[in-house]
Amino acid sequence: MAMKNKNLETLMYSAGGIVALALILIAANFIFSAFNARVDLTDGRVYTLSDGTRSILSRLEAPVKIRLYYTQGSTAVPPGLKTFASRVEDLLNEYKAASNGKVVIEKFNPEPDSDAEESAALDNVEGQMTNTGEKFYLGLAVSFLDQKSSIPVLTPDRERLLEYDITRSISQVAQAKKPVVGVMSGLPVLGRPLDPLKKQQPLEPWVLASELKRIFDVREVPLTATKIDDDIKVLLVIHPRDILEPTEYALDQFVLRGGKLIAFVDTYAYFDQQPDLQNPLGGNAAGQSTLYNLFKGWGVEPSAGKVVADLTFASGEGPRLLPTLLSMNTEALNMDDVVTSQVGTLLIPFGGSFTLKLPEHLKQTTLVHTSKNSMLTDLIVATLSGEPSTRGFQPSGQEEPLAFRLSGKFKTAFPNGKPADPFARGKPVDPAQFEADRKAHLREAADENTVVIVGDVDMLTDGAAVEIQEIFGQRVAVPRNGNLAFAQGLVEQMAGDSALINLRSRAAFSRPLTVIKQMEARAQQAYLGKIKALEDDLNQTTEKLQALQRGGKSSAATGGAILTPEQQAEMENFRKKTIETRKELKDVRRNLREETETLQLWTKIINIGLVPLLVMALGITLAVIKRRKANMRIQSGMRAS
Repeated sequence: MAMKNKNLETLMYSAGGIVALALILIAANFIFSAFNARVDLTDGRVYTLSDGTRSILSRLEAPVKIRLYYTQGSTAVPPGLKTFASRVEDLLNEYKAASNGKVVIEKFNPEPDSDAEESAALDNVEGQMTNTGEKFYLGLAVSFLDQKSSIPVLTPDRERLLEYDITRSISQVAQAKKPVVGVMSGLPVLGRPLDPLKKQQPLEPWVLASELKRIFDVREVPLTATKIDDDIKVLLVIHPRDILEPTEYALDQFVLRGGKLIAFVDTYAYFDQQPDLQNPLGGNAAGQSTLYNLFKGWGVEPSAGKVVADLTFASGEGPRLLPTLLSMNTEALNMDDVVTSQVGTLLIPFGGSFTLKLPEHLKQTTLVHTSKNSMLTDLIVATLSGEPSTRGFQPSGQEEPLAFRLSGKFKTAFPNGKPADPFARGKPVDPAQFEADRKAHLREAADENTVVIVGDVDMLTDGAAVEIQEIFGQRVAVPRNGNLAFAQGLVEQMAGDSALINLRSRAAFSRPLTVIKQMEARAQQAYLGKIKALEDDLNQTTEKLQALQRGGKSSAATGGAILTPEQQAEMENFRKKTIETRKELKDVRRNLREETETLQLWTKIINIGLVPLLVMALGITLAVIKRRKANMRIQSGMRAS
């Protein structure tokens, strides 16, 4: 009887414990849900919004609507895009959670001939066609009051920039008017009208200028300006050839006021041919430009009188090898920066590098750099190609910056105040104006700012950046590379909210199995090695056969050589070698497949089944321990009775 009572008591305690545990878990879940705690345990924190995004969301004065257009349930959507669309929705939910109700997410399923499809067309969201001719949608539109911005197509190719694209659209629609971008240049970037007095023909604006005018209010700033207008948010300085100190001072004060400066300078501007004053017989030479006083104040030293030669990123080959025409790929680009991570390639003709000795209040972020197999070469050999261009080549062994970003609290490069106007020498100084300039002089920026410096100008010209084609009577500019995307991306980033500048490039959601890739690469190398061995055997056997045939006998009846026993034996050996090598190649492919499949299987088991197995093992262990304790209590009770 006592035994039965003990068993009943144990059962009641066990059932009661389970019920109590369930109630505790439900209560804890309810309590913690009230705090909306979120933990991102992914590598790269792909589900965590950047501080820049949170800063922009916190300043929204009215709700922003994000309309996501995604054709759900359609067989036309590729399987990979379905997974990507799910990640897009997850990221949008993060925007909603971080905005305190200021971001409203609306989802539409634009099926054929539906109201949602018509709404997508009004929002400039484009449908995508599959190989079978079916249409599906994956894009979004952002609206704020009467402002609207759209991302017509969302693709996995720009997944690293997904947060940047969405945040930039929110920042654009929240602005009351287009940002003003100034362009200062010693070249006709904005075009040139007909000038009969100077015998100058009219010139069309550069494609870069035309693209910028689509997004911004672009204004020309003369190269002789002594003040930059306060409403200019970004100043794009391109090839400031022969810039004077008063204009440099204007740039200095512009940066200290919080204006964003992007400077493209050049030690060898190939597309700017100027009269060569050092040549008594006339002729032209490539123009040069710099910001001497500003660079000196910022600790930036350009490679004056030299250009970069890089054998790793050189263009052409053989006699057409041109080490100073740099074809930069992703290895030369900062893949963690939102501007350079998606430009793909850059073409930099005769670019210059920089030596940086920055003061403590400034920090540098490299955007584009050379390889270690590079050096600085004299201008006189800049355009040489082939063997003369590499004669005496001695790589520096260091990666040198070609484009970089400076950030921090800038200090003036003119500690003595505004420099005197060189054209006003001999004229009396106005005391009132002198006192006004002294009071207006800024010695240090109130807040942190950003300046971008690029060591090449030629990359922005139409000849280097685009190819002009005539299509159905229309003049169409087709990009040759990512040069325009790079320049336009810099302006877009600087002209947007300041928080966009520090917005990180998100880590990729998809993680390739690098171990499998390495195994495939090793097997591929073995495969190629076997092919090479087979080809070598074939060449050697052919040479031996030709040698034997030259020493053999000819047959007039057959019109060819008669195979001798030696030749027949050699042919038989070759057939055997061919069969053996093909068998080995087959074994390599089979081993590769088996190893890959085995590794994938174990990877899936570990990734999918490890956690449940651990939970199961923990549960079994706890159950065994609990059972042992219960048995011990029962045995103790039996002894007591």
